[in-house]
Amino acid sequence: MLIKAVRARASLKIRLAILLVFSLAAQDAAWAACPDDAAIDAYVKDYARRTLSTGFGNDISLADAECAKRKLGTKLRPVLGDLVGYKAAFTNPALQQRFGVDGPKWGYMYDRNMIDIIATLPADFGARPLVEADFIVEVSDPRLADAKTPLEALGYLEALVPFIELPDLMLEGQFSGNAMVATNVAFRGGVLGMEIPVQKTQAFLDSLASMTVVMTDDAENKEIGRVKGSVLMDNPINAAMWLAQALKKDGIRLKKGDLLSLGGFIPPIPTKAGMKARVQYIGLPGDPQVTVEFN
Repeated sequence: MLIKAVRARASLKIRLAILLVFSLAAQDAAWAACPDDAAIDAYVKDYARRTLSTGFGNDISLADAECAKRKLGTKLRPVLGDLVGYKAAFTNPALQQRFGVDGPKWGYMYDRNMIDIIATLPADFGARPLVEADFIVEVSDPRLADAKTPLEALGYLEALVPFIELPDLMLEGQFSGNAMVATNVAFRGGVLGMEIPVQKTQAFLDSLASMTVVMTDDAENKEIGRVKGSVLMDNPINAAMWLAQALKKDGIRLKKGDLLSLGGFIPPIPTKAGMKARVQYIGLPGDPQVTVEFN
């Protein structure tokens, strides 16, 4: 009986060793799947030329997509300028469903293509250019990442900024949400409206959820979409809190002046020559708006 028990234990150790070898091999394979520097450089070259790219594979895992995004965080700076903040993506459930992701993700934002005037831009500013109704908050205190309530979070914000994001999907054909994450969630630039000072009151917080965001093409006198502010995680400030917390979890500490883009209110649409996109935030002080024309 003793010999049988020893053999059984030995057999179990062998099986465990075999499982450990396969487990480590699987981990090595997963780590190895993170795009190498050559692949990153090839994508950046396509990005700079505004040409379609194969990206890093449509079946890329989320872990490898995040790894690619981190590498791009450095590699895109010569093309896009200094880091100015971070963008939340997929904060709208409709976009989560469209791209098959399980929740919000984030990317880097840079200053070179952030335009703070009424803008006229080429319709082909990217390989697959889009226009999207968005929203930005300016950070006044890194304690935003530790805020327990949206009202507390308002105390760590300086201003709200109407924002039309100008994403560039860049990728050929159909692609997954993970593939989009890998390419820094399609950031290329955007148009900033006039700053709105934050009022640290419950009424102001409530107005962000109840405001009506309307996007139109004024050239065609056509409404593109209309939603409540609550489409972004019940309140855009919840999206700001999520982004700050996600960055902290990933080892990034916010600083005063950082800009946080909170996500698309309305699914983005392709640009075209002659389009005049306008986004209005009805219910905020002065019903602010921001516009961009394409030629």
